[in-house]
Amino acid sequence: MKNKIFLLLVISVFIFNGCAVVFQKGRRSDIEKIQTLKKELESLKHAREVLKKRLATELQDQQVRLEMAEKGLVITFVAEVLFNSGKAKIKQDSKEMLDKVARILKEEVPGNEIGVEGHTDNIPIKHSGWDSNWELSTQRALSVLYYLESKGVNSKKLSARGYGPYRPVASNDTEKGRQLNRRVEIVVLPKAITKTEQDQVEEVYSEEELK
Repeated sequence: MKNKIFLLLVISVFIFNGCAVVFQKGRRSDIEKIQTLKKELESLKHAREVLKKRLATELQDQQVRLEMAEKGLVITFVAEVLFNSGKAKIKQDSKEMLDKVARILKEEVPGNEIGVEGHTDNIPIKHSGWDSNWELSTQRALSVLYYLESKGVNSKKLSARGYGPYRPVASNDTEKGRQLNRRVEIVVLPKAITKTEQDQVEEVYSEEELK
């Protein structure tokens, strides 16, 4: 089961970066790449443990969630924690949390790609000045990106995406579900192999070869 999760994580790294990648069976260089990615996974797990300690209060209050997902280490903020309803300006009292995250990103994973993703529920925008939830989610992601950059996170490693209501994590039929869907995720990716190496890879490793 662990091997299956790792395989999905490896594949998702390359999909996220826009590349279709497979591994050739038995090639030593590809086995080395797998070992490198395993080390990267351990690095992300360590960063998660540091985040757990430094964000203990926020995690207990359910303002922040941490998880190791297929795409990497995901730090999730409920939108209401960072923004007022329909707004994309970061609340002053939430900046301390983002400061902690920025510090850990710089200290623990300085060389990793970091994606900021904005999400909303499916209730149409009203009286907020935005044309759509898609636009609001994108601007919120950019607001967090710019804030992380202002705190010293490498701008070359940052990217932002807005998904609007199209990637819910809960049902939009209840207020609780809609609240969970209104979120911003900071995703820390394992370091990927180079483009040249990607072009040389030809076949996906089986689960047995990852044991």
